[in-house]
Amino acid sequence: MDAATSPEHHPDRPTGRGAADGPAAPGGRTEPPDAGPGADVPQRRPGLRRVGPGIVVAATGVGAGDLVATLIAGAELGYVLLWAAVVGCVVKISLAEAVGRFHLATGTTVIQGWRSLTRWATGYFGAYIVLWGFVYGATAMTASALPLAALFPGLLPLPAWGALCGVLGLVLALTSRYAVFEKIMTALIGVMFVVVVGLAVLVAPDVPAMLAGLVPRLPDGSVIYTLGLVGGVGGTITMAAYGYWVNAKGWRDAGWVRVMRWDNRIAYVTTGVFVVAMLVVGTELLNAAQISLEGGDRGLLDLGEVLEDRFGPVVATTFLVGFFAAAFSSLLGVWNGVSLLFADFVATVRGGSGSPARADRPERTAPFRAYVLWLTFPPMLLLLVDQPFQLVLAYGVLGALFMPFLAGTLLWLLNTSRVPRAWRNGWLSNVLLTVAGLLFVVLCVEQLRSYLA
Repeated sequence: MDAATSPEHHPDRPTGRGAADGPAAPGGRTEPPDAGPGADVPQRRPGLRRVGPGIVVAATGVGAGDLVATLIAGAELGYVLLWAAVVGCVVKISLAEAVGRFHLATGTTVIQGWRSLTRWATGYFGAYIVLWGFVYGATAMTASALPLAALFPGLLPLPAWGALCGVLGLVLALTSRYAVFEKIMTALIGVMFVVVVGLAVLVAPDVPAMLAGLVPRLPDGSVIYTLGLVGGVGGTITMAAYGYWVNAKGWRDAGWVRVMRWDNRIAYVTTGVFVVAMLVVGTELLNAAQISLEGGDRGLLDLGEVLEDRFGPVVATTFLVGFFAAAFSSLLGVWNGVSLLFADFVATVRGGSGSPARADRPERTAPFRAYVLWLTFPPMLLLLVDQPFQLVLAYGVLGALFMPFLAGTLLWLLNTSRVPRAWRNGWLSNVLLTVAGLLFVVLCVEQLRSYLA
């Protein structure tokens, strides 16, 4: 969030502020020349051709369930909570920026940072990632299968479509270098963008009402929708994976912090566009006609039927293609990014030197492959039966606790000597991470109440 201010003379060759002047630090401070290792690293110039990891994290974070939650908020309350979507994007920018800055400024990974804090942090994460992966695998495969079953009715049963999507994700995760993976994710988010924004234009938004929605208000009964908009879209374990995609892009030191910040902002501006577009669709198409959607990913099938009645089969089919792009991009991003997290977790617990997630071909490591297999095959059992209540409860409890854990540990790490002085948190980052942590604690309490009720 806090821009570095180093001049450049060539986009591919680092030049800029020397050690004698002292670099610009997060939060607007100017540090002296002895600010710490890496403090005087010249900053590379950002630009659109450099964008990549941010697009990946945006495509992964915005899943079908997030789109439904936003649609329902628009259907229930119209544009009243548009301001909450904007706040949510700012919060996510601060979290992802903190993850990326830690990776680049320290030359280590966030899991190695957790290990340096206390062993309970990596122990908690290890339990979380195993259980989360089992249930998320089934969820992601089901979400990807739903639009395919609707596009090709009667061709295959839903579990078979889900299994095919899981296996395709497995093959791509195990065989694709990062550059190929990034291109696939960019193509998927391009489809999402065209479809979602096109729908918003098609339903003709009420611009004055949208502008009025930027004024913070909390009508009766809107707290849950507000928390969901601020904390839900783009806010998953994949935010912790952002630093690994930054490293995979070839950004390995503090000289890339400025580029990373640019990339991260592009990602969450894109996410913001999705949120606003779905609010428009929910408001103009559903709120006005008092139409309700089913909760969860299946709500998008309801929307497809509404679109077919209103605009015809071509628009409905196009929407289902966008639905698949949103769901499968999340699946593929998790198959890659969370497997990188697991590979690094195993290496860190074993105490090995270096992180396989920062290696040239991390997808070839045994822990990476093991976790991709864990995401794909055991969850197929849940495609055939209802998810057991106890498993869903445990998954929900751990999931609710992860985002406060991420925000809190980033605050801890980025205000200590583990990070060179010039790249520690400024006041703005501290404020935003604190707000994020408090927000996710409230969300955690609400989710726990709903799971335990």
